[in-house]
Amino acid sequence: MQTIQINGNVRADFGKKFAKAVRREGLVPCVVYGGSEEVAFTVSAKDLKQLIYTPNSYIVELNIDGKVEKAVMREVQFHPVREQILHVDFYRIQEGQPVAITLPVRLTGNAEGVKVGGKLALSTRKLTVKGLIENMPDEIVVDVTPLNVGQTIFVGDLKLDNLTFVTPATTAVCAVRVTRASRGAAQQ
Repeated sequence: MQTIQINGNVRADFGKKFAKAVRREGLVPCVVYGGSEEVAFTVSAKDLKQLIYTPNSYIVELNIDGKVEKAVMREVQFHPVREQILHVDFYRIQEGQPVAITLPVRLTGNAEGVKVGGKLALSTRKLTVKGLIENMPDEIVVDVTPLNVGQTIFVGDLKLDNLTFVTPATTAVCAVRVTRASRGAAQQ
């Protein structure tokens, strides 16, 4: 899995007043959870953009005042109007402990149903999986070649080695939808 490095500074002051002052300086208040202690720190909003505004999932190497820790991004809070990043929660990665990560879905192949006029629709762009960090792939690859018109691939149909899906098994990943062209081809 890909890693990204982010530098931060420990913060000692808490509360709404301090958070507003930090955001005016272009910084974002953050917290890293997991393990024995939680650490509150601030990060430049510019550094977070490459982590948040991407479809990929990353392991984050947090350099907080010289102490480097590996973590995954757990939650991001945005301002409801301005789309400003208000707060980020990270979860510390511990050796031998499973972690849940949301991974992007990539479709491969040419579905049989598309060849006769159906339309391939991706229903879920990301799926949450749980497992050891060394077993995590960069993305979940789904082969759609056997799909015919009207068929769907669900999360329960997918298999990943050494990983379990946190996303419910009944969630649709992709489907080949019926179109007028495919209905016309079926009638002839």
